[in-house]
Amino acid sequence: MFQIGKKNTLTALRSTSVGFFLGDDEGNELLLPNKYVPEGLDIDEKIEVFIYKDSEDRVIATTLTPYLYLHEFGYLEIVSVSRVGAFAEWGLEKHLLIPFSEQPQRLREGQRCIVYLYLDPKTERLVGSCKVNRYLEFEDIELEVGQEVSILVHERSDLGFNVIINHRYRGLVYANEIFQSLRIGDEVTAYIKNIRADKGIDVSLQPLGYTQAIDGNVERILSVLEVNNGFLPLTDASKPIAIYARLEMSKKNFKKAVGALYKQKKIRIAEEGIYLESEQ
Repeated sequence: MFQIGKKNTLTALRSTSVGFFLGDDEGNELLLPNKYVPEGLDIDEKIEVFIYKDSEDRVIATTLTPYLYLHEFGYLEIVSVSRVGAFAEWGLEKHLLIPFSEQPQRLREGQRCIVYLYLDPKTERLVGSCKVNRYLEFEDIELEVGQEVSILVHERSDLGFNVIINHRYRGLVYANEIFQSLRIGDEVTAYIKNIRADKGIDVSLQPLGYTQAIDGNVERILSVLEVNNGFLPLTDASKPIAIYARLEMSKKNFKKAVGALYKQKKIRIAEEGIYLESEQ
């Protein structure tokens, strides 16, 4: 059975004047219009396509890649507003409808917002929603402390940033633990720091544990040194804001990483800054 809103691997069955008909293992068929047919597609060849309903309400395939898939969140731009709702750009020719009933506040053209993609059970059309919490899981938390996850930055809060974890859970990154540029709509790798008794989830942008965190900062400093001819004008006396501006890390983490690099004899520490040891 075709999976609307997801990638499907189908078989090219036959070519027609309007496109290629594709099929699955259960004998179902649908059209891949000519404009999406890749050059050289042969009968019996497997092809990966995205399936949705077009403007004429037909279930069709496309080789275009949407910005998000069924049951996922994305940061989309509103391109128009009509009497039925707002429409967002999401990578396909047919814009994604966000009905007024799925908007906490009325959306405006040019605005960007976090959108969840779901399938309307009545029409089998893909629809967007900005009512984020409605589609998150708050009870059955299938995560572990230290686990690497993907997060989408959702909104600012009094404590930092609320984020969406693995398209499924709500989490929080504390402001005093952010040592890099972070904006609404950013998708980054993070780590589960704590799952509280109230099922709240604290998220860290750094790997947990001294060794993992230091390793990441060490690589960051080495990378910056390499693109700056082996020199970085930072020392123990540098102000935290100067360290953050160049490395997006705290002064505390900077000092730990520099210490590790010095012990490994990879850098030389001077009054004016640090050098790659190979620069001697």
